[in-house]
Amino acid sequence: MSVPNPAEIGHDHRMPSDENALVRTAVAANMRRARLAHGMSLRDMATHTGLSTALLSQIEREVANPTVAALTRIGQALDMSFAELTRSGLAAPEIIRREEHDGDGPRARMLFSMMERRRFDISEGVLPPHTAGVASDHGRGSVEHGYVVAGELTLTVGTDTYMLAEGDAVRFASSIPHAYSTGDVPATLLTVVVYADE
Repeated sequence: MSVPNPAEIGHDHRMPSDENALVRTAVAANMRRARLAHGMSLRDMATHTGLSTALLSQIEREVANPTVAALTRIGQALDMSFAELTRSGLAAPEIIRREEHDGDGPRARMLFSMMERRRFDISEGVLPPHTAGVASDHGRGSVEHGYVVAGELTLTVGTDTYMLAEGDAVRFASSIPHAYSTGDVPATLLTVVVYADE
């Protein structure tokens, strides 16, 4: 069995342990998802990166702190930038509020973008007044994007609630149980759920 080269494992004592853990978790999830999407085994990854299979396994199990050089090699092998490889999941919903505009001419605005190639589905939800949503999740690594086409609704993610109005957009980690509900006003909601490649 191969043993990781100590030079491949970083020891940055300046980074708080909780931040270090967040980076390890992000790298492990992103690396495994991309590796499987490319149909690569850990042995294949070792061949492409020049890193040991033992180290690569430890990275995916969140027990190793790889150096920047090691992460760069992994990113190159998986066609990922350093930022994509180390990007953490969404800690809290990102909300984009409706923009006020003058005139009736054509307009467009970017709501959210994503560079990864992942499976997704698109749904339209029509919620009558006083609809009480049932909390559910879409599995590990999933991300939900929502756009309120009409009306008003309340989004509950875990124990937190967010009021959304017509024209608002939201993105959040849908691995957390969540639900949409309405009050006196009905709502129409467009959602796109992006799934982890596992």
